[in-house]
Amino acid sequence: MNIIKIILAILGIILGVMLFFWLLGIVTSLLWYGLWIAVIGGIGYGAYRLFRKAEDKYVGAGSARTELGDRDFDLSWDEYEKKYLNK
Repeated sequence: MNIIKIILAILGIILGVMLFFWLLGIVTSLLWYGLWIAVIGGIGYGAYRLFRKAEDKYVGAGSARTELGDRDFDLSWDEYEKKYLNK
């Protein structure tokens, strides 16, 4: 009976060590993938910032929302005709 307990204890230790290394591998691989995603994201963000800086220099700051918001979408046809077509 004692030999069975010793064999089971040895198997438990071996399986426990294997489980530990399996979990350690999963955690380190997730950290490694997270590192590479962060590096690629940082490069993309830096490129976006450089693009925005150049665009603001040549095109001008601001967004097109204000220009689109200034349109007269809420005018009826009669109001539009009075305002623009009968000048």
